[in-house]
Amino acid sequence: MTSFRDLAALIDRRLAGLYPETPIPLDHTNPYTLLVAVLLSAQCTDKRVNLQTPGLFAKADNPRDMVKLSVAEINSYVRPCGLAPRKAQAIRRLSELLLENHGGEVPRTFAELEALPGVGHKTASVVMAQAFGVPAFPVDTHIHRLAQRWKLTNGRSVEQTERDLKRLFPREHWNALHLRIIFYGREHCTARGCDGTVCGLCRELFPERRRAVRVR
Repeated sequence: MTSFRDLAALIDRRLAGLYPETPIPLDHTNPYTLLVAVLLSAQCTDKRVNLQTPGLFAKADNPRDMVKLSVAEINSYVRPCGLAPRKAQAIRRLSELLLENHGGEVPRTFAELEALPGVGHKTASVVMAQAFGVPAFPVDTHIHRLAQRWKLTNGRSVEQTERDLKRLFPREHWNALHLRIIFYGREHCTARGCDGTVCGLCRELFPERRRAVRVR
């Protein structure tokens, strides 16, 4: 019987072959604009965020300029992103806190990032990984879904999925691998296009599987 680690190693190799490059899906120019873009991406597609942020970042791509805008002005730029009023408030307040407590710079620890309004563990993980190169494994809906289809986790919670994936994959692969899983989940192992038996990787990993995987 194939072990979880053998499955993980095969997945790691296949995805590295499919996606040798791992560009960050959210357009940004610095850690601050990445932080804002990731915050906006909650319950919103990266494509939608990338359509809205150019106007906002043209006005304010740093906290000093952002605090010059009112919440209403910020909201006018990000309204299509979903939960916009709450996100606009968070963007302005976190910008104030960056100026008050961090010299206008995005902090480089999980604890300091997660203390900012609107910044949860997933957002902090993306910033730590992609802005500062700190190994992290942010788990989004694609990763949570595929990890269950590939028997890498039981899907009990996003937090459990993150712990399981960190245990199975080499730490030095986390930052690229989480993006590769997202790319694969968007292109091949989609929520409706695959049920654990359809896409190429699901068929390769589980050739005997006949029943759809129920995702939590």
